[in-house]
Amino acid sequence: MTWAPSRQAALAQLSVFIPEMGEAYARTRSFDLGPGARASVSGLSPWLRSRLLAPEEVLEAAIGMHGFSGAQAFIQQVFWRAYFKGWLEHQPDVWERYQAGLAGALNQVAKDARLAARYMAACEGQTGIPCFDAWAGELVGTGYLHNHARMWFASLWIFTLKLPWELGADFFFRHLLDGDAAANTCSWRWVGGLHTQGKTYLARADNMPKFTRGRFADTPELSGEAPALTEPRLAAKRAPEMSEPRWSGQRYALLVTEEDGLAETLPLPHPPEVILVLSAPSERSPLGMGELARGFVTGAVHDCAARSGAKFGVPVIPLTDDTWAAQIADAASGHKLEAVVTARFPFGPTRSRVRKGWSTDGLMNVERIEIADPFDAAVWPHTKAGYFKLKEQIADICARGGFGLRAAAGPGPQV
Repeated sequence: MTWAPSRQAALAQLSVFIPEMGEAYARTRSFDLGPGARASVSGLSPWLRSRLLAPEEVLEAAIGMHGFSGAQAFIQQVFWRAYFKGWLEHQPDVWERYQAGLAGALNQVAKDARLAARYMAACEGQTGIPCFDAWAGELVGTGYLHNHARMWFASLWIFTLKLPWELGADFFFRHLLDGDAAANTCSWRWVGGLHTQGKTYLARADNMPKFTRGRFADTPELSGEAPALTEPRLAAKRAPEMSEPRWSGQRYALLVTEEDGLAETLPLPHPPEVILVLSAPSERSPLGMGELARGFVTGAVHDCAARSGAKFGVPVIPLTDDTWAAQIADAASGHKLEAVVTARFPFGPTRSRVRKGWSTDGLMNVERIEIADPFDAAVWPHTKAGYFKLKEQIADICARGGFGLRAAAGPGPQV
């Protein structure tokens, strides 16, 4: 399976997988048969992460062919990503704590030669654990891992190799095409027993041959224990910012970023004067990004920018990585803009980058309007606690369809 960073490619793969979203998915989704045999999973996550596909249209396709009950296993997986995203909005200090923990772990690596050697062996797939080493190579070489393999990998990293979990989360975040601040951070915390306090995920040697159909039958001795990681108490949860912006007929620019590959379908009161394109990815890590992940993010942004320019028939201005804030200020002056409109930024590197840039003098008088995605607005109120609190609401959310379907991006598959 390959991933082209375009909506056309996303829709093509969605069409291919619709017949498999029912009983077949429920029966085989936990099996990792290797990079050449991905028929048991949709492979849609890179496009969903970049919103070249809207979760609404994926859900509509699954329910349209298989019904809600028949597609329930697939539907729940779509909501897991939305759950973690919403949970982090209620608990943003987790993102800040992860970044601080990563900085501390990298500092440890710089000072401790033995830790550095173990860390590099893990990243380079040289640990002597065949399954782990294969997954490390697959991640770097393809930008993707099966979800079950991600869980096994994280468990081995934490409990068998005894490496800091933040270093493993960073390794994933650097290379995954679907790298997402919330889903990646929270998933690693879940494996380590931080997300659901005290509950860990232990990779067992007898489990892997079964769910890889014998690919990794010869597994050396692994840790038989998974003691939960601990941390200081988190800050009190807070409600995410979901208020609707007030429009007053401003002249505005549409800002396209890596956070929303369907930016042209945002509920806009009238066409923008210009489209601004922040195509260089926000750095996910102090160590930079993998080449495949960087290329996918850049391509997805350009794909959205091209569709947006064609839809509105206005100039498209690419922004350079180091002077983008000044370029937006210049565009605001040249086009007499009162505002810049963009999709709401969830917690993560893009949010930090843009909001920091907006504090510069040139942008202080340009209003930044962030529009919340309707699907997020429907899901996030139910993400304050564990996933099962959201799970109880999934049928109702799907039945209401109150989040709407951002279909203006072009027709999806017929079901």
